[in-house]
Amino acid sequence: MNQLAAKAETRNAQPWWRGAAIYQIYPRSFFDSNGDGIGDLPGITARLDHIAGLGVDAVWLSPFFKSPMADFGYDVADYRDVDPIFGTLADFDALIARAHALGLRVLIDQVWAHTSDQHAWFIESRASRANPKADWYVWHDAKPEGSPPTNWQSVFGGPAWTWDARRGQYYMHNFLKEQPQLNCHHPEVQAELLAITRFWLDRGVDGFRIDAINFSMHDPEFRDNPPAPDDGTPRTRPFDFQLHIYNQSHADIPGFLERLRGVFDEYPDRFTVAEVGGADADREMKLFTAGGNRLNTAYGFDFLYASRLTAAGVRAALQNWPAGGSWPSWAFENHDAPRAVSRWTRPKTADAFARMKMLLLAALRGNIFLYYGEELGLDQVEIPFEALQDPEAIANWPRTLSRDGARTPMPWSSTAPELGFTSGRPWLPVGPNHEALAVNVQDADPASLLAWTRRVLALRGASPALRTGDIAFHDAPGELLAFERAAEGERLLCLFNLGDVAQHWTPANASHWRPLLATGGAGDWTFAPHSGLIARYEA
Repeated sequence: MNQLAAKAETRNAQPWWRGAAIYQIYPRSFFDSNGDGIGDLPGITARLDHIAGLGVDAVWLSPFFKSPMADFGYDVADYRDVDPIFGTLADFDALIARAHALGLRVLIDQVWAHTSDQHAWFIESRASRANPKADWYVWHDAKPEGSPPTNWQSVFGGPAWTWDARRGQYYMHNFLKEQPQLNCHHPEVQAELLAITRFWLDRGVDGFRIDAINFSMHDPEFRDNPPAPDDGTPRTRPFDFQLHIYNQSHADIPGFLERLRGVFDEYPDRFTVAEVGGADADREMKLFTAGGNRLNTAYGFDFLYASRLTAAGVRAALQNWPAGGSWPSWAFENHDAPRAVSRWTRPKTADAFARMKMLLLAALRGNIFLYYGEELGLDQVEIPFEALQDPEAIANWPRTLSRDGARTPMPWSSTAPELGFTSGRPWLPVGPNHEALAVNVQDADPASLLAWTRRVLALRGASPALRTGDIAFHDAPGELLAFERAAEGERLLCLFNLGDVAQHWTPANASHWRPLLATGGAGDWTFAPHSGLIARYEA
Protein backbone atom coordinates (compact mmCIF):
# COMPACT_ATOMS: atom_id res chain seq x y z
CA MET A 1 0.00 0.00 0.00
CA ASN A 2 1.46 3.42 -0.94
CA GLN A 3 1.31 6.44 1.35
CA LEU A 4 -1.68 7.91 -0.48
CA ALA A 5 -3.79 4.81 0.10
CA ALA A 6 -2.68 4.68 3.74
CA LYS A 7 -3.84 8.27 4.29
CA ALA A 8 -7.17 7.52 2.65
CA GLU A 9 -7.77 4.61 5.01
CA THR A 10 -7.11 6.72 8.12
CA ARG A 11 -9.31 9.62 7.03
CA ASN A 12 -12.29 7.92 5.46
CA ALA A 13 -14.91 9.77 7.49
CA GLN A 14 -14.38 12.99 5.49
CA PRO A 15 -13.24 13.69 1.91
CA TRP A 16 -9.45 13.95 1.84
CA TRP A 17 -9.58 17.60 0.83
CA ARG A 18 -11.77 18.82 3.69
CA GLY A 19 -9.38 20.59 6.02
CA ALA A 20 -6.39 19.73 3.84
CA ALA A 21 -3.06 21.55 3.96
CA ILE A 22 -1.94 22.29 0.39
CA TYR A 23 1.52 23.47 -0.71
CA GLN A 24 1.70 25.79 -3.71
CA ILE A 25 4.68 25.45 -6.05
CA TYR A 26 5.59 28.13 -8.56
CA PRO A 27 7.42 25.79 -10.97
CA ARG A 28 9.80 28.38 -12.46
CA SER A 29 11.23 29.07 -9.02
CA PHE A 30 11.27 25.76 -7.13
CA PHE A 31 14.24 23.72 -8.41
CA ASP A 32 16.08 23.69 -11.74
CA SER A 33 17.25 20.24 -12.76
CA ASN A 34 19.02 21.11 -16.03
CA GLY A 35 20.92 24.35 -15.38
CA ASP A 36 18.92 26.68 -17.63
CA GLY A 37 17.99 28.91 -14.69
CA ILE A 38 14.30 27.99 -14.72
CA GLY A 39 12.66 25.47 -12.39
CA ASP A 40 11.06 22.44 -14.01
CA LEU A 41 8.97 19.33 -13.41
CA PRO A 42 11.92 16.96 -12.85
CA GLY A 43 13.19 19.48 -10.33
CA ILE A 44 9.89 19.38 -8.46
CA THR A 45 9.92 15.58 -8.48
CA ALA A 46 13.45 15.59 -7.07
CA ARG A 47 12.32 17.75 -4.14
CA LEU A 48 8.97 16.14 -3.32
CA ASP A 49 10.48 14.51 -0.24
CA HIS A 50 10.93 17.96 1.29
CA ILE A 51 7.25 18.72 0.75
CA ALA A 52 6.04 15.35 2.01
CA GLY A 53 8.20 15.88 5.10
CA LEU A 54 6.25 19.01 5.94
CA GLY A 55 3.09 17.00 6.52
CA VAL A 56 0.90 18.59 3.85
CA ASP A 57 -1.80 16.66 2.00
CA ALA A 58 -1.31 17.97 -1.53
CA VAL A 59 0.74 20.14 -3.85
CA TRP A 60 -0.69 22.72 -6.24
CA LEU A 61 1.37 23.44 -9.34
CA SER A 62 1.05 26.83 -10.99
CA PRO A 63 0.87 26.52 -14.81
CA PHE A 64 3.45 24.41 -16.63
CA PHE A 65 1.55 24.17 -19.94
CA LYS A 66 2.92 25.12 -23.33
CA SER A 67 3.07 28.92 -23.40
CA PRO A 68 4.97 31.85 -24.91
CA MET A 69 5.27 33.06 -21.28
CA ALA A 70 3.89 36.57 -21.77
CA ASP A 71 2.38 36.09 -18.31
CA PHE A 72 4.62 33.18 -17.29
CA GLY A 73 2.28 30.33 -18.07
CA TYR A 74 -1.05 32.03 -17.39
CA ASP A 75 -1.20 32.50 -21.17
CA VAL A 76 -1.75 28.92 -22.31
CA ALA A 77 -0.96 27.89 -25.89
CA ASP A 78 -1.80 24.19 -25.45
CA TYR A 79 -3.84 22.88 -22.52
CA ARG A 80 -2.76 19.29 -23.18
CA ASP A 81 1.02 19.65 -23.28
CA VAL A 82 3.93 20.68 -21.08
CA ASP A 83 6.10 23.61 -22.11
CA PRO A 84 9.59 22.38 -23.02
CA ILE A 85 11.19 24.65 -20.41
CA PHE A 86 9.37 22.61 -17.75
CA GLY A 87 9.83 19.18 -19.33
CA THR A 88 7.49 16.68 -20.97
CA LEU A 89 4.25 14.85 -20.33
CA ALA A 90 6.38 11.87 -19.30
CA ASP A 91 8.03 14.10 -16.69
CA PHE A 92 4.59 15.09 -15.43
CA ASP A 93 3.51 11.45 -15.20
CA ALA A 94 6.67 10.69 -13.20
CA LEU A 95 5.87 13.58 -10.86
CA ILE A 96 2.35 12.25 -10.28
CA ALA A 97 3.64 8.75 -9.57
CA ARG A 98 6.27 9.95 -7.10
CA ALA A 99 3.85 12.31 -5.35
CA HIS A 100 1.27 9.58 -4.91
CA ALA A 101 3.91 7.19 -3.58
CA LEU A 102 4.77 9.82 -0.95
CA GLY A 103 1.13 10.33 0.02
CA LEU A 104 0.75 13.65 -1.77
CA ARG A 105 -2.17 14.59 -4.01
CA VAL A 106 -1.47 16.82 -7.02
CA LEU A 107 -3.56 19.82 -8.07
CA ILE A 108 -2.95 21.80 -11.23
CA ASP A 109 -4.02 25.23 -12.40
CA GLN A 110 -6.60 25.57 -15.13
CA VAL A 111 -6.70 28.97 -16.85
CA TRP A 112 -9.98 29.12 -18.69
CA ALA A 113 -10.89 32.80 -18.81
CA HIS A 114 -8.37 33.34 -21.60
CA THR A 115 -5.68 31.64 -23.68
CA SER A 116 -2.48 32.81 -25.30
CA ASP A 117 -2.81 34.68 -28.58
CA GLN A 118 -0.56 31.90 -29.92
CA HIS A 119 -3.07 29.15 -29.12
CA ALA A 120 -4.24 27.35 -32.26
CA TRP A 121 -7.83 28.22 -31.38
CA PHE A 122 -7.14 31.95 -31.46
CA ILE A 123 -5.02 31.75 -34.60
CA GLU A 124 -7.99 30.16 -36.34
CA SER A 125 -10.53 32.49 -34.73
CA ARG A 126 -8.75 35.66 -35.84
CA ALA A 127 -8.26 34.44 -39.42
CA SER A 128 -11.78 35.40 -40.51
CA ARG A 129 -15.31 36.08 -39.29
CA ALA A 130 -16.50 32.80 -40.84
CA ASN A 131 -14.53 29.81 -39.58
CA PRO A 132 -15.37 27.02 -37.12
CA LYS A 133 -13.80 28.92 -34.22
CA ALA A 134 -14.80 32.43 -35.22
CA ASP A 135 -16.92 32.82 -32.09
CA TRP A 136 -14.66 30.96 -29.65
CA TYR A 137 -13.29 34.32 -28.47
CA VAL A 138 -14.96 37.63 -27.65
CA TRP A 139 -14.97 39.78 -30.78
CA HIS A 140 -16.97 42.93 -31.47
CA ASP A 141 -17.20 45.71 -34.02
CA ALA A 142 -15.82 49.15 -33.33
CA LYS A 143 -18.12 51.99 -32.41
CA PRO A 144 -19.02 54.23 -35.39
CA GLU A 145 -16.08 56.55 -34.70
CA GLY A 146 -13.66 53.60 -34.42
CA SER A 147 -13.26 53.42 -30.65
CA PRO A 148 -13.50 50.14 -28.67
CA PRO A 149 -16.94 48.55 -28.24
CA THR A 150 -17.17 49.28 -24.50
CA ASN A 151 -15.36 51.20 -21.79
CA TRP A 152 -14.06 47.99 -20.18
CA GLN A 153 -10.52 48.21 -18.81
CA SER A 154 -7.91 45.46 -18.44
CA VAL A 155 -6.51 44.47 -15.06
CA PHE A 156 -2.96 45.17 -16.23
CA GLY A 157 -3.75 48.67 -17.53
CA GLY A 158 -5.39 50.20 -20.59
CA PRO A 159 -8.52 49.20 -22.52
CA ALA A 160 -9.70 45.59 -22.45
CA TRP A 161 -9.89 45.69 -26.24
CA THR A 162 -7.26 45.39 -28.99
CA TRP A 163 -7.89 46.05 -32.69
CA ASP A 164 -7.21 43.15 -35.05
CA ALA A 165 -6.80 44.06 -38.72
CA ARG A 166 -7.36 40.49 -39.94
CA ARG A 167 -11.00 40.51 -38.87
CA GLY A 168 -11.49 44.26 -38.76
CA GLN A 169 -12.78 43.92 -35.21
CA TYR A 170 -11.69 44.32 -31.63
CA TYR A 171 -10.99 41.32 -29.42
CA MET A 172 -11.42 41.40 -25.67
CA HIS A 173 -8.75 40.70 -23.03
CA ASN A 174 -9.23 41.24 -19.31
CA PHE A 175 -5.49 40.98 -18.78
CA LEU A 176 -2.65 41.30 -21.33
CA LYS A 177 -3.44 41.79 -25.00
CA GLU A 178 -1.57 38.50 -25.46
CA GLN A 179 -4.33 36.83 -23.41
CA PRO A 180 -7.49 36.98 -25.56
CA GLN A 181 -10.74 36.29 -23.76
CA LEU A 182 -12.30 32.89 -24.38
CA ASN A 183 -16.03 33.00 -25.11
CA CYS A 184 -17.04 30.58 -22.37
CA HIS A 185 -20.70 31.16 -23.20
CA HIS A 186 -20.12 29.10 -26.37
CA PRO A 187 -21.24 25.46 -25.99
CA GLU A 188 -18.33 24.18 -28.08
CA VAL A 189 -15.84 26.01 -25.87
CA GLN A 190 -17.43 24.54 -22.77
CA ALA A 191 -17.33 21.06 -24.30
CA GLU A 192 -13.65 21.45 -25.07
CA LEU A 193 -12.85 22.61 -21.54
CA LEU A 194 -14.66 19.58 -20.14
CA ALA A 195 -12.66 17.34 -22.49
CA ILE A 196 -9.45 18.95 -21.20
CA THR A 197 -10.68 18.21 -17.68
CA ARG A 198 -10.99 14.52 -18.50
CA PHE A 199 -7.54 14.51 -20.13
CA TRP A 200 -5.84 15.57 -16.87
CA LEU A 201 -8.05 13.56 -14.54
CA ASP A 202 -7.29 10.48 -16.62
CA ARG A 203 -3.57 11.18 -16.07
CA GLY A 204 -4.09 10.96 -12.31
CA VAL A 205 -4.46 14.62 -11.36
CA ASP A 206 -6.31 14.93 -8.05
CA GLY A 207 -7.86 18.35 -8.53
CA PHE A 208 -7.94 21.75 -10.18
CA ARG A 209 -7.37 25.24 -8.93
CA ILE A 210 -9.36 27.28 -11.47
CA ASP A 211 -7.79 30.62 -12.19
CA ALA A 212 -9.83 33.85 -12.33
CA ILE A 213 -13.07 31.93 -12.77
CA ASN A 214 -15.23 35.03 -12.27
CA PHE A 215 -13.60 36.51 -15.40
CA SER A 216 -14.74 33.60 -17.57
CA MET A 217 -17.98 35.10 -18.94
CA HIS A 218 -18.84 38.61 -20.11
CA ASP A 219 -22.07 40.49 -20.75
CA PRO A 220 -23.24 39.51 -24.28
CA GLU A 221 -25.03 42.86 -24.59
CA PHE A 222 -21.69 44.68 -24.22
CA ARG A 223 -22.88 47.36 -21.81
CA ASP A 224 -20.46 49.87 -20.34
CA ASN A 225 -19.29 49.43 -16.77
CA PRO A 226 -20.44 52.20 -14.41
CA PRO A 227 -17.86 54.29 -12.52
CA ALA A 228 -16.81 53.09 -9.08
CA PRO A 229 -17.57 55.45 -6.20
CA ASP A 230 -14.48 57.07 -4.73
CA ASP A 231 -14.04 55.34 -1.36
CA GLY A 232 -10.53 56.64 -0.79
CA THR A 233 -8.81 53.47 -2.02
CA PRO A 234 -5.74 54.32 -4.13
CA ARG A 235 -6.35 54.01 -7.86
CA THR A 236 -3.19 52.95 -9.64
CA ARG A 237 -4.69 51.84 -12.97
CA PRO A 238 -7.80 52.59 -15.08
CA PHE A 239 -9.31 49.24 -13.99
CA ASP A 240 -9.75 50.66 -10.48
CA PHE A 241 -12.14 53.39 -11.67
CA GLN A 242 -14.98 51.04 -12.62
CA LEU A 243 -17.50 48.68 -11.07
CA HIS A 244 -16.88 45.43 -12.97
CA ILE A 245 -20.46 44.47 -13.63
CA TYR A 246 -20.35 43.67 -17.33
CA ASN A 247 -16.83 42.58 -18.27
CA GLN A 248 -16.97 39.63 -15.84
CA SER A 249 -19.14 37.72 -13.33
CA HIS A 250 -21.98 36.77 -15.66
CA ALA A 251 -24.90 34.86 -14.17
CA ASP A 252 -24.25 31.86 -16.47
CA ILE A 253 -20.97 30.91 -14.74
CA PRO A 254 -22.58 28.72 -12.04
CA GLY A 255 -24.34 26.66 -14.71
CA PHE A 256 -21.01 25.82 -16.34
CA LEU A 257 -19.53 24.95 -12.94
CA GLU A 258 -22.35 22.46 -12.44
CA ARG A 259 -21.38 20.82 -15.73
CA LEU A 260 -17.76 20.73 -14.58
CA ARG A 261 -18.76 19.18 -11.27
CA GLY A 262 -20.64 16.50 -13.19
CA VAL A 263 -17.36 15.49 -14.83
CA PHE A 264 -15.47 15.53 -11.53
CA ASP A 265 -18.12 13.32 -9.96
CA GLU A 266 -17.20 10.61 -12.49
CA TYR A 267 -13.79 10.38 -10.80
CA PRO A 268 -13.48 9.45 -7.10
CA ASP A 269 -11.72 11.66 -4.55
CA ARG A 270 -11.10 14.66 -6.81
CA PHE A 271 -11.16 18.30 -5.74
CA THR A 272 -11.88 21.78 -7.13
CA VAL A 273 -11.00 25.19 -5.73
CA ALA A 274 -11.88 28.50 -7.35
CA GLU A 275 -9.79 31.63 -7.42
CA VAL A 276 -12.22 34.52 -7.05
CA GLY A 277 -10.98 38.05 -6.54
CA GLY A 278 -12.49 41.49 -6.73
CA ALA A 279 -14.95 43.68 -4.87
CA ASP A 280 -17.77 41.12 -5.10
CA ALA A 281 -15.61 38.11 -4.27
CA ASP A 282 -17.43 37.07 -1.11
CA ARG A 283 -20.81 36.71 -2.83
CA GLU A 284 -19.27 34.98 -5.84
CA MET A 285 -17.20 32.52 -3.81
CA LYS A 286 -20.33 31.36 -2.02
CA LEU A 287 -22.29 31.28 -5.29
CA PHE A 288 -19.67 29.17 -7.05
CA THR A 289 -19.53 26.65 -4.17
CA ALA A 290 -23.23 26.48 -3.28
CA GLY A 291 -25.53 23.50 -3.28
CA GLY A 292 -23.01 20.68 -3.31
CA ASN A 293 -23.08 20.50 -7.12
CA ARG A 294 -20.57 23.21 -8.03
CA LEU A 295 -16.98 23.64 -6.79
CA ASN A 296 -15.75 22.20 -3.50
CA THR A 297 -14.31 25.43 -2.14
CA ALA A 298 -13.11 28.92 -3.04
CA TYR A 299 -9.80 30.55 -2.34
CA GLY A 300 -10.20 33.61 -0.13
CA PHE A 301 -8.29 36.83 -0.75
CA ASP A 302 -8.99 38.27 2.70
CA PHE A 303 -5.36 38.06 3.82
CA LEU A 304 -3.35 38.11 0.59
CA TYR A 305 -3.30 41.86 0.12
CA ALA A 306 -3.99 43.00 3.66
CA SER A 307 -1.34 45.43 4.89
CA ARG A 308 -1.95 44.36 8.51
CA LEU A 309 -2.99 41.15 10.22
CA THR A 310 -5.52 42.07 12.91
CA ALA A 311 -7.62 40.10 15.36
CA ALA A 312 -10.78 41.81 14.11
CA GLY A 313 -9.89 41.05 10.48
CA VAL A 314 -9.29 37.36 11.12
CA ARG A 315 -12.45 37.05 13.17
CA ALA A 316 -14.57 38.77 10.52
CA ALA A 317 -13.15 36.64 7.71
CA LEU A 318 -13.77 33.36 9.54
CA GLN A 319 -17.23 34.30 10.81
CA ASN A 320 -18.20 35.08 7.23
CA TRP A 321 -18.08 31.31 6.53
CA PRO A 322 -20.36 29.77 9.18
CA ALA A 323 -20.88 26.07 9.70
CA GLY A 324 -23.48 24.57 7.39
CA GLY A 325 -22.52 26.76 4.45
CA SER A 326 -19.77 26.56 1.85
CA TRP A 327 -16.33 25.34 2.90
CA PRO A 328 -13.61 28.05 2.82
CA SER A 329 -9.92 28.00 1.89
CA TRP A 330 -7.26 30.38 3.21
CA ALA A 331 -3.79 31.55 2.29
CA PHE A 332 -1.49 34.20 3.69
CA GLU A 333 0.83 34.16 0.64
CA ASN A 334 0.78 33.24 -3.04
CA HIS A 335 2.43 34.03 -6.39
CA ASP A 336 0.44 37.25 -6.88
CA ALA A 337 0.84 38.77 -3.40
CA PRO A 338 3.80 40.15 -1.44
CA ARG A 339 5.35 37.83 1.15
CA ALA A 340 3.40 38.09 4.40
CA VAL A 341 6.33 38.69 6.75
CA SER A 342 7.20 41.77 4.70
CA ARG A 343 3.64 43.08 4.79
CA TRP A 344 2.80 42.34 8.41
CA THR A 345 5.90 42.83 10.52
CA ARG A 346 9.41 44.27 10.72
CA PRO A 347 12.67 42.41 10.03
CA LYS A 348 13.64 42.27 13.71
CA THR A 349 10.37 40.48 14.60
CA ALA A 350 10.05 38.44 11.40
CA ASP A 351 10.99 35.07 12.91
CA ALA A 352 8.65 35.35 15.91
CA PHE A 353 5.85 36.62 13.68
CA ALA A 354 6.38 33.84 11.12
CA ARG A 355 6.05 31.18 13.83
CA MET A 356 2.89 32.71 15.23
CA LYS A 357 1.51 33.14 11.69
CA MET A 358 2.15 29.49 10.84
CA LEU A 359 0.37 28.31 13.99
CA LEU A 360 -2.55 30.61 13.23
CA LEU A 361 -2.85 29.39 9.64
CA ALA A 362 -2.99 25.80 10.87
CA ALA A 363 -5.74 26.70 13.35
CA LEU A 364 -8.12 28.24 10.79
CA ARG A 365 -11.35 26.49 9.87
CA GLY A 366 -11.13 25.50 6.22
CA ASN A 367 -8.42 24.34 3.84
CA ILE A 368 -5.07 26.06 4.20
CA PHE A 369 -2.52 26.86 1.49
CA LEU A 370 1.20 27.33 2.10
CA TYR A 371 3.26 29.06 -0.58
CA TYR A 372 6.68 27.62 -1.39
CA GLY A 373 9.29 29.06 0.99
CA GLU A 374 6.68 30.13 3.53
CA GLU A 375 7.91 27.29 5.72
CA LEU A 376 11.34 28.99 5.66
CA GLY A 377 10.08 32.49 6.44
CA LEU A 378 11.12 33.98 3.09
CA ASP A 379 10.64 37.73 2.81
CA GLN A 380 9.73 39.87 -0.18
CA VAL A 381 12.73 40.56 -2.43
CA GLU A 382 13.14 43.99 -3.96
CA ILE A 383 13.74 43.48 -7.69
CA PRO A 384 15.38 46.38 -9.56
CA PHE A 385 13.57 47.61 -12.65
CA GLU A 386 16.19 46.23 -15.02
CA ALA A 387 15.65 42.71 -13.60
CA LEU A 388 11.83 42.78 -13.58
CA GLN A 389 10.00 39.99 -15.39
CA ASP A 390 6.43 40.65 -14.20
CA PRO A 391 4.48 42.28 -17.09
CA GLU A 392 2.06 44.02 -14.71
CA ALA A 393 4.89 45.59 -12.71
CA ILE A 394 6.73 46.67 -15.84
CA ALA A 395 3.58 48.27 -17.32
CA ASN A 396 2.71 50.12 -14.10
CA TRP A 397 6.19 50.81 -12.70
CA PRO A 398 6.82 52.27 -10.14
CA ARG A 399 3.21 52.35 -8.82
CA THR A 400 2.64 48.57 -8.76
CA LEU A 401 4.63 46.31 -6.44
CA SER A 402 6.31 43.61 -8.50
CA ARG A 403 4.99 40.09 -8.10
CA ASP A 404 8.53 38.97 -8.92
CA GLY A 405 9.54 39.74 -5.33
CA ALA A 406 7.47 36.77 -4.15
CA ARG A 407 8.61 34.49 -6.99
CA THR A 408 12.35 34.37 -6.36
CA PRO A 409 14.24 31.06 -6.35
CA MET A 410 13.76 28.61 -3.50
CA PRO A 411 16.95 28.58 -1.37
CA TRP A 412 18.03 24.96 -0.99
CA SER A 413 21.66 25.28 0.08
CA SER A 414 23.51 28.09 1.82
CA THR A 415 26.84 26.86 0.44
CA ALA A 416 25.95 26.27 -3.23
CA PRO A 417 25.96 28.86 -6.02
CA GLU A 418 22.57 30.55 -6.41
CA LEU A 419 21.59 28.89 -3.11
CA GLY A 420 21.30 25.51 -4.79
CA PHE A 421 18.39 26.46 -7.03
CA THR A 422 20.31 26.14 -10.31
CA SER A 423 23.76 25.50 -11.70
CA GLY A 424 23.12 28.31 -14.19
CA ARG A 425 21.89 31.87 -13.98
CA PRO A 426 18.47 32.06 -12.27
CA TRP A 427 15.60 33.72 -14.08
CA LEU A 428 15.17 36.02 -11.05
CA PRO A 429 17.86 36.92 -8.53
CA VAL A 430 18.00 34.99 -5.28
CA GLY A 431 16.94 36.87 -2.17
CA PRO A 432 19.82 38.63 -0.38
CA ASN A 433 18.46 37.52 3.00
CA HIS A 434 17.70 33.96 1.97
CA GLU A 435 21.09 32.32 2.53
CA ALA A 436 20.49 32.11 6.27
CA LEU A 437 16.99 30.73 5.63
CA ALA A 438 18.04 27.96 3.23
CA VAL A 439 16.62 24.47 3.61
CA ASN A 440 19.96 22.89 4.55
CA VAL A 441 20.46 25.43 7.36
CA GLN A 442 16.99 25.00 8.80
CA ASP A 443 16.92 21.23 8.29
CA ALA A 444 19.89 20.92 10.64
CA ASP A 445 18.31 23.10 13.33
CA PRO A 446 15.53 21.53 15.47
CA ALA A 447 14.57 25.04 16.60
CA SER A 448 14.14 26.42 13.06
CA LEU A 449 10.93 27.70 11.48
CA LEU A 450 11.06 24.71 9.14
CA ALA A 451 11.07 22.31 12.11
CA TRP A 452 8.30 24.34 13.73
CA THR A 453 6.20 24.13 10.56
CA ARG A 454 6.50 20.34 10.61
CA ARG A 455 5.33 20.24 14.22
CA VAL A 456 2.42 22.57 13.52
CA LEU A 457 1.22 20.64 10.48
CA ALA A 458 1.57 17.35 12.34
CA LEU A 459 -0.74 18.70 15.03
CA ARG A 460 -3.29 19.84 12.45
CA GLY A 461 -3.13 16.55 10.58
CA ALA A 462 -3.78 14.53 13.74
CA SER A 463 -6.51 16.80 15.12
CA PRO A 464 -10.16 16.38 14.03
CA ALA A 465 -10.91 19.73 15.65
CA LEU A 466 -8.32 21.61 13.58
CA ARG A 467 -9.01 19.81 10.29
CA THR A 468 -12.80 19.93 10.19
CA GLY A 469 -14.14 21.22 13.51
CA ASP A 470 -16.47 24.10 14.23
CA ILE A 471 -15.12 27.46 15.36
CA ALA A 472 -16.35 29.80 18.09
CA PHE A 473 -14.74 33.09 19.06
CA HIS A 474 -14.12 34.61 22.48
CA ASP A 475 -13.87 38.32 23.20
CA ALA A 476 -10.31 39.15 24.25
CA PRO A 477 -8.37 42.38 24.87
CA GLY A 478 -6.39 44.35 22.30
CA GLU A 479 -5.03 42.36 19.38
CA LEU A 480 -5.40 39.04 21.18
CA LEU A 481 -7.35 36.64 18.96
CA ALA A 482 -9.15 33.87 20.86
CA PHE A 483 -11.26 31.05 19.48
CA GLU A 484 -12.11 27.40 20.06
CA ARG A 485 -12.19 24.53 17.57
CA ALA A 486 -14.17 21.38 18.33
CA ALA A 487 -14.95 18.05 16.65
CA GLU A 488 -15.31 14.38 17.58
CA GLY A 489 -15.03 15.06 21.29
CA GLU A 490 -11.87 17.13 20.92
CA ARG A 491 -11.94 20.75 22.09
CA LEU A 492 -9.04 23.13 21.45
CA LEU A 493 -8.41 26.71 22.54
CA CYS A 494 -6.41 28.83 20.09
CA LEU A 495 -4.86 32.14 21.20
CA PHE A 496 -2.69 34.54 19.19
CA ASN A 497 -1.34 37.97 20.01
CA LEU A 498 -1.21 39.77 16.67
CA GLY A 499 -0.16 43.07 18.20
CA ASP A 500 2.94 44.73 19.62
CA VAL A 501 1.69 44.92 23.23
CA ALA A 502 1.60 42.00 25.69
CA GLN A 503 -1.88 40.81 26.67
CA HIS A 504 -3.30 38.73 29.52
CA TRP A 505 -6.48 36.68 29.27
CA THR A 506 -7.64 33.71 31.30
CA PRO A 507 -10.29 31.30 29.98
CA ALA A 508 -13.00 29.74 32.05
CA ASN A 509 -11.88 26.48 33.69
CA ALA A 510 -8.29 27.50 33.09
CA SER A 511 -6.84 24.50 34.94
CA HIS A 512 -8.45 22.12 32.43
CA TRP A 513 -6.55 23.45 29.40
CA ARG A 514 -3.33 21.56 28.58
CA PRO A 515 -0.92 23.34 26.18
CA LEU A 516 -0.11 21.42 23.01
CA LEU A 517 1.98 23.96 21.09
CA ALA A 518 3.16 27.41 22.09
CA THR A 519 5.42 29.98 20.49
CA GLY A 520 6.79 33.41 21.26
CA GLY A 521 6.73 33.09 25.04
CA ALA A 522 3.00 32.39 25.46
CA GLY A 523 2.36 30.92 28.90
CA ASP A 524 0.40 31.34 32.14
CA TRP A 525 -2.28 33.07 30.05
CA THR A 526 0.08 35.95 29.29
CA PHE A 527 0.86 36.55 25.64
CA ALA A 528 3.89 38.47 24.48
CA PRO A 529 3.71 40.24 21.12
CA HIS A 530 3.62 37.76 18.24
CA SER A 531 3.03 34.74 20.47
CA GLY A 532 0.52 31.94 20.12
CA LEU A 533 -0.84 28.92 21.94
CA ILE A 534 -3.05 25.93 21.19
CA ALA A 535 -4.35 24.01 24.22
CA ARG A 536 -6.61 20.96 24.59
CA TYR A 537 -9.45 20.77 27.11
CA GLU A 538 -9.20 17.87 29.54
CA ALA A 539 -12.10 17.36 31.95
